Amino acid sequence: MSMRPPAILVLEDGRTFRGDAYGALGETYGEAVFTTGMTGYQETLTDPSYHRQVVVMTAPHIGNTGVNDEDPESGRIWVSGYVVRDPSRIASNWRSRRSLDEELVAQGIVGISGVDTRAITRHLRERGAMRCGVFSGDAAKADAATLVGKVQASPEMAGADLVGDVTTPRGYVVEPVGEHKFTVAAYDLGIKSMTPHRMAERGARVHVLPATATLEDVLALEPDGFFMSNGPGDPETTEETMVPIVRAVLERRIPVFGICFGNQILGKAFGFGTYKLKYGHRGINQPVQDRATGKVEVTAHNHGFAVDAPADRVSDTPFGRVEVSHVCLNDGVVEGLRALDVPAFSVQYHPEAAAGPHDAAYLFDRFTDLMAGSKSDTVRNDKKGQA
Repeated sequence: MSMRPPAILVLEDGRTFRGDAYGALGETYGEAVFTTGMTGYQETLTDPSYHRQVVVMTAPHIGNTGVNDEDPESGRIWVSGYVVRDPSRIASNWRSRRSLDEELVAQGIVGISGVDTRAITRHLRERGAMRCGVFSGDAAKADAATLVGKVQASPEMAGADLVGDVTTPRGYVVEPVGEHKFTVAAYDLGIKSMTPHRMAERGARVHVLPATATLEDVLALEPDGFFMSNGPGDPETTEETMVPIVRAVLERRIPVFGICFGNQILGKAFGFGTYKLKYGHRGINQPVQDRATGKVEVTAHNHGFAVDAPADRVSDTPFGRVEVSHVCLNDGVVEGLRALDVPAFSVQYHPEAAAGPHDAAYLFDRFTDLMAGSKSDTVRNDKKGQA
């Protein structure tokens, strides 16, 4: 018999799952989503893209390697709640500093364990991602109808503007590893710490900017490239903020690279729409095909929205021709865009891939190649002008 206080997971359609408290006691609300990664729970918890989401882990055994101080992707846990089947009773790893349960308690994250996560996942796959609440301790003693009412009164993800919650309050610089070759202006829309590091490994000095940075702030850096990170929320909320800035950058032919939320913003800048997926893609085992090569990559995902662009033809946009470069083999969702007449591309997944896989690491090389080519064009044009 469990010694943990009782807990209950309540979905907005009235389905409930009873289990044991895991982490902090209390109540929490968010969008119920599932992730299929077998490893990397610490990176998942600290990914800002999971802000205001209650994450269901499909892998049954969680917490066996504990928590260390090297693997977080940001300065805190961002998930609103955590749902696991079998939490490990011990943490066994040479880098472990504390148990996952202790970390959840320390950061006030309400969770639930001892539930059938396979049944929850199947329910979400059939009905779609939906609002939910996790209630533990005294909060779990209320009747189910009352708890369902609380969940239905909580905010929805559609229309949510969450970037301001997760972006850095002030800019900072990640210095290049070795020789300085490029300067990158990177918008932090919920950036993971590994992302600027991947660019720094390739000789980039990365200026990570808050989401409130203006076009003038970007241009003042005289960047060789412009990067847009992952992040939480509905991309429709960027129509009056980020999208005009991206269009201005494209007009100046500064190389652009976007991932995840950044892919959706670039899509909107080209004139495409976005839409909410039924249950999204989350995990580190999603198959994506590069349509140029036919190669299939196993990739890391965390997105509930997607770009609505035609994959069967090249589209004419205000910035020239744009094609869908990558698609998900599970459902045909657009996973990447490539401009043919301006230096810009994006993918819907995570090439920084912490905790893996690393099939998509070449995309950072593609970005540096784009910047190198742009610099060469600038030098040639300057020489022509002097002549």
